[in-house]
Amino acid sequence: MPSRVAATEALSDAEVFVRDNPEIATVLAVGLVALFGVSYALRWFRRPMGVQFKRALSDLDEIAVLMHPNPDPDAMAAAIGVACLADQVDTQARIQFTGQIRHQENRAFRTVLDLDLEQIDHVSEIAAENVVLVDHNTPRGFAGAESVLPFAVVDHHPGDGAGEEFTDVRTNYGACASIVAEYFRDIGAKPVPPDQHASEINARYTMPSTVATGLLYGILADTKRLTSGCVAADFTASGYLYPGVDEDLLDRIANPQVGAEVLEVKARAIAGRKVQGSFAVSDVGPVSNVDSIPQAADELMHLEGVTAVVVCGERDGTVYLSGRSRDDRVHMGRALEAAVADIPSASAGGHARMGGGQIPQVDPTGGDVPTPVPRNGLVDRLFQTLTGDV
Repeated sequence: MPSRVAATEALSDAEVFVRDNPEIATVLAVGLVALFGVSYALRWFRRPMGVQFKRALSDLDEIAVLMHPNPDPDAMAAAIGVACLADQVDTQARIQFTGQIRHQENRAFRTVLDLDLEQIDHVSEIAAENVVLVDHNTPRGFAGAESVLPFAVVDHHPGDGAGEEFTDVRTNYGACASIVAEYFRDIGAKPVPPDQHASEINARYTMPSTVATGLLYGILADTKRLTSGCVAADFTASGYLYPGVDEDLLDRIANPQVGAEVLEVKARAIAGRKVQGSFAVSDVGPVSNVDSIPQAADELMHLEGVTAVVVCGERDGTVYLSGRSRDDRVHMGRALEAAVADIPSASAGGHARMGGGQIPQVDPTGGDVPTPVPRNGLVDRLFQTLTGDV
């Protein structure tokens, strides 16, 4: 009884205070509302990124999941993971890309997992108003790309691109697939073993075996089988995915047949290499399969005493560069960017351990572009950037 009387007296005193001091009461009320608002916002931002992403997707009817040009296993894995997550909240997703899927490993990934991927060349072909970029953070590779304002960005590459509603760029992660796998773990999803059906799993959210297999292979592909550029999160993601992995599908993706030209280009890269100290540069000349160039770079990295390599080759009027580094003195992405910095229409970039670039030799409008650096000069310039002289 005394406590009830005290409470009644306190309310009465409060009413008198409000009546006598309306301005102060208003300020206190606004302050309390702001305090509750900040508290709610803090609780929201403390939620795992996967929970935030799932909620962002659940507000949409459909999305277009856009991969970077000539997508690799990590990009395709991240895309099918995002599409699967969208499906969990009844949001329709269509996966799209520009360029081609040429590398035998990439083709095997698409074929073995039976992926439905749509190729586009123009912004008008994008399947939905809301676009989710995976494994890159700036739209590129198709006409009108600069007009696209992505709804969300999920990536592990350096860059300034961002989504209007959701951005998650973790440059320390070895693979974008690790980030997407983490989203599923954040929402409590369980990978479905290859010999079971989702209905047999006691979980609100699940991950099909094909998606788990794809995400694991995406991690393995971008981290050289978890031996390069990894952080603890990549290993954790791999362990989380393991129960759902189909080992037969994984083996078929990892061991596709290799075309004769790939082996020939590797041989040309080895035979024609130039070496300065622990750096190797090789010009393999004309190629019909551009993906043979990065594979040749991977092969040169096996040479004893070599810590950084760049391989260049030409197809359809464009010189392609592919670099690899395990040398702490060489940030390959920056080295290639420096090598082409003053060459008109050229572009390059990448990670510390891996990079690529393109130097157009023919103007897309039909005119000739003067070649400011002859091929022998390009090789010399590449050595200069590897040694830090440019």
